[in-house]
Amino acid sequence: MNPFSLFEKSYKMQIDELQRNASLIDTDSVTRAIDLIQNCKGKLVLSGMGKSGLIAQKLAATFSSTGTPSFFLHPGEALHGDLGAVQKNDVLLVLAKSGESEEVILMLQAIRKMGNPVISILGKSDSTAGRMSDVIIHASVSREADPLNLAPTASSTVSLVVGDALASAVCELRGFKQENFALLHPAGQLGKRLLLKVEDLLILDRGLPVVGEHASMAELLEVESKPNLGGVMIADESGKLIGLITDGDIRRSILKFGDVLKCKIVDIMTRNPIHIQTGTSALSALDLMENRPSPVSVLPVVDSDKKPVGLLRLHDLLRSGL
Repeated sequence: MNPFSLFEKSYKMQIDELQRNASLIDTDSVTRAIDLIQNCKGKLVLSGMGKSGLIAQKLAATFSSTGTPSFFLHPGEALHGDLGAVQKNDVLLVLAKSGESEEVILMLQAIRKMGNPVISILGKSDSTAGRMSDVIIHASVSREADPLNLAPTASSTVSLVVGDALASAVCELRGFKQENFALLHPAGQLGKRLLLKVEDLLILDRGLPVVGEHASMAELLEVESKPNLGGVMIADESGKLIGLITDGDIRRSILKFGDVLKCKIVDIMTRNPIHIQTGTSALSALDLMENRPSPVSVLPVVDSDKKPVGLLRLHDLLRSGL
């Protein structure tokens, strides 16, 4: 047998089951489920046994990361004390294929006594779990996608997609944005891209590389050599940025004028250099430095009054993992 053909067969079977199940999902059930989750004053508690439990764990993580505080409750552990984690304002979301698992049934019996709303993503709506649910969303399949028609494959895929669709809908209704997502994922690349500001990457412990426009080249070289950030910002008498001299500018001036110490700063500096204001994302700075006819390696950072606060290096932006 062709290995790829076997893979493709299972792959397409799961797609077919997803499409078939879509025709079984009714608008009212989904709307009621979303309303319960969106208006939940406590946490969303996800539960399930076996492979359904693994999918429930994943969905708990998805809901939490998209603005709906959630956690996974194992049905077996729930029966031995973990039901104490469920509070009166919580909503339960149960995943089950048959809806007849003993642990799930016993847990639901207890939950019904506690009075918490129950949403179920079920393979069999006419099951015991279904009869104890306030809202049922179909997640049934005509068969599994493994050759034995036994392993939860298509059924777990359908449950996962239904749960993810609920999480996505609630996320959008909450107005959850990239910035909110980034706050919950500060260590991820998206978090860095949205949360990292230009001032977070400035090296300030070596001193601020800035001199006045009337300073001598000797003074400029002394200021440049201390922080060694690749350039010096030039400020006018009011302290506002008016120019920039980079290491490259100094080398080119030596080739052009010979004794650079006799030069005036205003004759060498780049007037009105590109710059960026504090509070701007580091990603915007990276885009500003790279996406131009001639990329720059250092970028002045100024405050709202256009006074220099630091010199940002392209090296530091790239090293940050953006």
